[in-house]
Amino acid sequence: MNVISRLRDPLTVGRVIGDVVDPFSRSISLRVRYCNKEVNNGYELKPSQIITQPRVDVGGHDLRTFFTLVMVDPDAPSPSDPNLREYLHWMVTDIPATTGASFGQEIVCYESPRPFVGIHRFVFVLFRQLGRQTVYAPGWRQNFNTRDFAELYNLGSPVAALYFNCQRQNGCGGRRL
Repeated sequence: MNVISRLRDPLTVGRVIGDVVDPFSRSISLRVRYCNKEVNNGYELKPSQIITQPRVDVGGHDLRTFFTLVMVDPDAPSPSDPNLREYLHWMVTDIPATTGASFGQEIVCYESPRPFVGIHRFVFVLFRQLGRQTVYAPGWRQNFNTRDFAELYNLGSPVAALYFNCQRQNGCGGRRL
């Protein structure tokens, strides 16, 4: 990827590259859907649309290849003070190529995003595993670090990433501040 196209890359524009991962070349398809709503980089979804875990489809060619999927919020608890960065919302390992997250092992259960302040980015990052059952759950959700996690398990650079934006919905009653 040349410099001009990298600058236009939605992951760069949305600061996912930089805040969550280093520059990488996408080599596997990653499709994420909440109900019938496809997730595209930078799209905004409402908290009411993301209550249940999404359907995630992973590409690839070799069924003997396995992937790890992490979903993080690099803006927790607020984009102006992300002192819990990155908050881990979901982790699935041992996803066989050409299948989806439902065929893997959910080792950190899905926690529905509930941003309170500001616009949050929710990032899905997909890694190729060295083998099956080689990745384990961290002991915490807050202050998770995708780069450190990848290094710990020798996952290398991501093979795909995708993100959406979400902010608190109005109309919950009471005054708006």
